[in-house]
Order: sequence, then C-alpha cells, then structure tokens
Amino acid sequence: MGVVLLFLAVVATFAGWWLSHQRLTAKPWLEVGVIGDAPEPTSPKTAKLGLGTFLVVAGSLFALLVSAYAMRMGMADWRALPMPTVLWFSGGLLILASVALHMAVVAARCDEPGHLRSSLLAAGVCSLAFLGAQLAAWRELAAAGYFTPANPASAFFYLVTAIHGAHMLGGLIALGRTSAKAFAVPKDIAPQAAAELTLSVELCAIYWHFLLLVWLVLFSLLMRWTDDIIEICRGLLT
Repeated sequence: MGVVLLFLAVVATFAGWWLSHQRLTAKPWLEVGVIGDAPEPTSPKTAKLGLGTFLVVAGSLFALLVSAYAMRMGMADWRALPMPTVLWFSGGLLILASVALHMAVVAARCDEPGHLRSSLLAAGVCSLAFLGAQLAAWRELAAAGYFTPANPASAFFYLVTAIHGAHMLGGLIALGRTSAKAFAVPKDIAPQAAAELTLSVELCAIYWHFLLLVWLVLFSLLMRWTDDIIEICRGLLT
C-alpha cells in the first residue's frame, strides 16, 4: 500500500510540474510589450509528448493495480462484492464527458466559441456527476457492511476507484482552467491565442479518453467479466 501511494505521489508531482509549464492560465491576447519579447507559445508536439509521457506513467500504475487485483482474487480469502447498479450510471456519465470533449475539440478547430463553451460545460458537469456516482457506490457498499479491510475485494475496490477518481480530480483542474480561458475569449481573439486554446482543449480530450479507457478496463474487472481471461493468463504463467 505504501509503495502504491509513493508511486501515486510521484505521478501527481510529475503531472503538476508538466501542467505548470503549459501556461494554462495565461491570456496572451491581454499581454503587452515588444513582439520580440513575447514568450514562446507551447509547441503542440511538445505538449502532447509531455501528456503522453504522463499517460504512460499513469497507465503503468493502473496496470500494476490490475495485475495485483488479478493475482489476489485467486486466493482463498477473496469474497467478491456485489457491484452497485450506480456504477453503470457512472460509466455512462464518463462516456458522455468524453464525447462532449470530442465535440469541444471540433468546435475549437472550427472556431465556434458558443459550441465550445457548452461542450466544455457539459464535460465538466458529467465528470462531477461521475465522481458523485462513485461516492454513492461507496456509500451503498459501506451501508451493506462491505467497508471492511478483512475482505481484500473491498480494499481493492476502494483503492482502484479512489486512484481513478484522484486522476479525474486532477483532470478537472486543467479542464476548469481551460473552460475559464474559453469563457474569457474575446470576439477578436488573436490567432496565437486561439491555437493555444485549441491545444488546451485537445489535451483535455486526450486525457478524458484515457480515463474512459481505464475505467472500462476497471469496470470489466470489477464486474468479473474478465475472469475467464485472467484464468487463462494464470494458467499460461504457471
């Protein structure tokens, strides 16, 4: 547990460092001074490479959790949990958030600020509702008496959903800053500022697609749809 938390802290530190260098809160259209002294805009390739590096690290963390889950569930003291129905609802909300951010990317590229703002707002609302649904699932299991460290299935459920939720909260900070930029954009926005806003939206969309993919894997694992695959892999390893 301590190793996992330390690994998560390293991931969060890397994410904070990377986000701090993306000028997410900058307003280039309001900056004054000599043109030659203007700060260099963030390169799309550099920004996406940085995000890709972070996603590889985060994906490795989730892969470790999935591997530990698969190995632990084969032991005698493992008692599977009844999955709350609200998890289906939360999964649908995350799909909607991902779709909304894809629409936001299209709106940003087509210079449609109205559609961009509404799409970003929809993505934020769906993401917050997803976290609310996850908390409701926690409360439902706790009320049913499953909030106990004696059952490793309970511990793993809270661990994997909490780490996924922590990544979602981190993404919401970046999404909030991007939305603030979108709502503050004037009608005569400079091309460079428009390009940076589009880049911020694209980065948020990529991150949300990653969160959706991870959640689909975790959801399949929690619902025990992957039991046969796990057994096959376990047999190959032994």
